[in-house]
Amino acid sequence: MTITHQDELEGLKHIGRIVANTMQAMAKAMEPGMTTRELDEIGRSLMQREGAVSAPEATYGFPGATCISVNEEIAHGIPGDRVLAAGDLVNIDVSASKNGFFADTGASFRLAPPAPARVPPELDQLCHDGWRAMQIGIAEVGSGKPLAGIGKAIGRFASKRGYTLIQNLASHGVGRALHEYPEEIATWSSRDRRRMHKGLVLTVEPFLSRGGVLATDGDDDWTLYSHPRAPVVQYEHTVVATDRGPIIVTLPG
Repeated sequence: MTITHQDELEGLKHIGRIVANTMQAMAKAMEPGMTTRELDEIGRSLMQREGAVSAPEATYGFPGATCISVNEEIAHGIPGDRVLAAGDLVNIDVSASKNGFFADTGASFRLAPPAPARVPPELDQLCHDGWRAMQIGIAEVGSGKPLAGIGKAIGRFASKRGYTLIQNLASHGVGRALHEYPEEIATWSSRDRRRMHKGLVLTVEPFLSRGGVLATDGDDDWTLYSHPRAPVVQYEHTVVATDRGPIIVTLPG
């Protein structure tokens, strides 16, 4: 999608707020003993209340309103009977449409254990640096800038700190559909020679890991796992490339 009029930007910001608010509400609501299906139903209810439609469900027939991936699951986790436990690393990915506009956001959250138990400090740091990696990538978004600049900046950050990046899960175009041109935008160093044009709508969503380099299929045709097995976090915003840099549309409010 290319934004050419203010009303298009407002439509995108509207659905962006809905998915951002939904994700934040789900994160706030999750607690030990809750199933991922129960958490998904909270997201479904919030989106329906706002007149939004789950994008993965409507577009691909995904068996859930949102994607919820826990611990060894790194993406596209199916909501179900899995019970959340203290200390779990939970990724919530929310994408939806309204009035013909699509937005996509995601983040990883730690379900903190009770004191005096603690989440390993390296997992704390991974979450912190995953968010930083996304912000570093977003800073490279703007009219005329190279798409490869996003992945190069994230790759430098990851390499400097001893992280790896999942290199077959990419950012993508979004706006009038869940996935559209540019179909794949690397969040690792690549030789992509394309440039962003003014008004281009895209996601920035690095998958930062402590050893994982590829996403592999599980047994359910949806859930993805790290190879080699390692902790992975993902943070994602939908952004618009402008002459003044990026506009983030998936902000709560």
